[in-house]
Amino acid sequence: MDRSTEADWVSRLADEVVAEADRRAPGKPVVCASGLSPSGPIHLGNLREVMTPHLVADEIRRRGRECEHLISWDDYDRFRRVPAGIDPSWAEHIGKPLTSVPAPPGSAHANWAEHFKASMIESLARLGVDYRGISQTEAYTSGRYRDQVLLAMRERGRIDEILGRFRTKKKPLDAEAVDSDPDGSDDTAGAGDYYPFKPYCTTCGRDTTTITAYDDASTEMTYTCACGHGETVLLSEFTNGKLVWKVDWPMRWAYEGVMFEPSGVDHSSPGSSFEVGGHIVREVFDGVRPIGPMYAFVGITGMAKMSSSAGAVPTPGDALRIMEPAVLRWLYSRRKPNQSFKIAFDQEIYRLYDEWDALAQRVAQGTANGADATAYARAVRTAEVVLPSTPRPVPYRMLASIADITTGDEAQMLRILAGVDSADPIKELDEVRPRVDCAERWVEAYMPADQHTRVLAEPDAELLSSLDDEQRHLVALLLERLEDDWSLDGLSTLVYGVPKLHAGLPMDAQPTPELKVMQRSFFVLLYRSLVGRDTGPRLPTLLLAVGPDRVRKLLGA
Repeated sequence: MDRSTEADWVSRLADEVVAEADRRAPGKPVVCASGLSPSGPIHLGNLREVMTPHLVADEIRRRGRECEHLISWDDYDRFRRVPAGIDPSWAEHIGKPLTSVPAPPGSAHANWAEHFKASMIESLARLGVDYRGISQTEAYTSGRYRDQVLLAMRERGRIDEILGRFRTKKKPLDAEAVDSDPDGSDDTAGAGDYYPFKPYCTTCGRDTTTITAYDDASTEMTYTCACGHGETVLLSEFTNGKLVWKVDWPMRWAYEGVMFEPSGVDHSSPGSSFEVGGHIVREVFDGVRPIGPMYAFVGITGMAKMSSSAGAVPTPGDALRIMEPAVLRWLYSRRKPNQSFKIAFDQEIYRLYDEWDALAQRVAQGTANGADATAYARAVRTAEVVLPSTPRPVPYRMLASIADITTGDEAQMLRILAGVDSADPIKELDEVRPRVDCAERWVEAYMPADQHTRVLAEPDAELLSSLDDEQRHLVALLLERLEDDWSLDGLSTLVYGVPKLHAGLPMDAQPTPELKVMQRSFFVLLYRSLVGRDTGPRLPTLLLAVGPDRVRKLLGA
């Protein structure tokens, strides 16, 4: 890629990360990181936690530098609440690790965490995200973090003092801020009884535990649980628990040598995990806080800000059902991390695809500006792979109209598509896949009920009998030339040209204000005759879909 055109946020961050890596660990691979909690559906807002470091890591790899992107699955976090739509009886599992909670009813997965990870893993593969996944359940229970846990316990007084510097700071009121403290126990402390480790009870499996004694020399730890169980264990051998979040996160920065990790706005406020973690990683774990830009929230057109704990929310898998992977990547690559944006699940998806197709055309012609061309290049390929694309990118709105009118009948869809370009007819639906499948799924799931188009089965006799002489002449002119050029372009020329012919002008005449009024009236007449209402899909597309014989029938010929 021409570096002279790369004046974009990804390149700038990559420059900073490479400089930091050279300063901190020259000659070693660059490490970028993300963290995802499979506590519920991993939504499109969470995807920004992945796409931001992915794009930076990918840019570093494009430059020939070794770079690893880690995704920590926070599957050893506690189960905090039962999401909407799940059997309330799951409340009995609150306080257990996510990997110890049964999967939702009907799931084929082993546990709650695996159920919600599965869809995200599939989506990341389709998006071309190259990463190394780390299960925090496996990391803790295998003893991988044993030395770090023991260090944190020895330094509990210092950690308590660091946390104390921030306890009086005002907490963010944002509803999503609770996600910055998944344990719900980071700031609890008393006179000498603060412990940064939270055991999971070996009897009930929950974290409703309290450490009552700990000996640094022997690592002997005594805890009690709300269930009535209590025991004394050696923490040097005991792996049934984890560090609380504000200690766990900086511990991982140091352990993995993370150089770049973004954080959401809830993590970047005063007293947040990211700010406190910077002190803990330096003063306790002898590490360095990664470069970490704040990223803004991602919304959905027509919906409030997403929160996975509130119930069903759109996931990357949902988005990939209705848009191609490169288009979804583009939404994240074209906006700086601190810029919020929305993803279209409503009819705004038409405009989104129009923008995407216009950009693709400018790139092909070499007229796109540097930043736009770079964002496009990041969307369609990574350092390792080229993402799948639609060979014949027919406009999304047209495909949606065709899928709607034909109710997904592939033979009828192909018949209509063959007329889109008469000079080079589409012969197989595979030429317009995967886009046509995305549009069909959008029609099924998200097209408003009042926007569906159903062609009339029989002519509207009352309407036809009410036509005046001008309207009859317009219809006659249309029918007379209906099959002169049965293609999208030909029909476009025809429907706009008929009112010109009626006015005694050539079909290529420039429209006057009076002609535009006549054209609008003519279009309404055609819509009423074909679909029984004043509006519908673009008329040339509708005529292609209906077919010449049925058009003649419905217009009374």
